Amino acid sequence: MARIAGVNIPTNKRVIIALQYIHGIGPKFAKEIVEQVNIAPERRVNELSDAEVLKIREVIDAGYTVEGDLRRQTSMNIKRLMDLACYRGLRHRRGLPVRGQRTHTNARTRKGPAKAIAGKKK
Repeated sequence: MARIAGVNIPTNKRVIIALQYIHGIGPKFAKEIVEQVNIAPERRVNELSDAEVLKIREVIDAGYTVEGDLRRQTSMNIKRLMDLACYRGLRHRRGLPVRGQRTHTNARTRKGPAKAIAGKKK
C-alpha cells in the first residue's frame, strides 16, 4: 500500500483515482500530477515502482497544498472571517448558510434537526 502525503492510497485502483483519496487533490490535479511524472493514466498503483511513487510524492510536496496544511489554511480563513465580524463570519459563527441560501424552510444541514416550538399547535 503506497503512502503519499500521510494517506494510504488504495493499491488496486488506477493512479488518477487513487490520488483523489488525498484531501486537496481532485480529478484535475490528479491528471496533472500523472502527466508531470510521465505515468500512463491506465496504470494501477500496485504496478508502480518505488521510484515512481517517490516522484509522485515529491511533485505533490513541491507544488500542492494538501491534507493537514490545506485543512489548517481553510480553518484559518474561516476564523479570520469570524474575527473580522463581517457578514460571512457572522453566518459561520451562528452556523447558518453563508452564501445567500434561504433559511425559512430549508438549510437543515447547517441548522441541524428541526426543533419543536411550544404553543405552535392550533
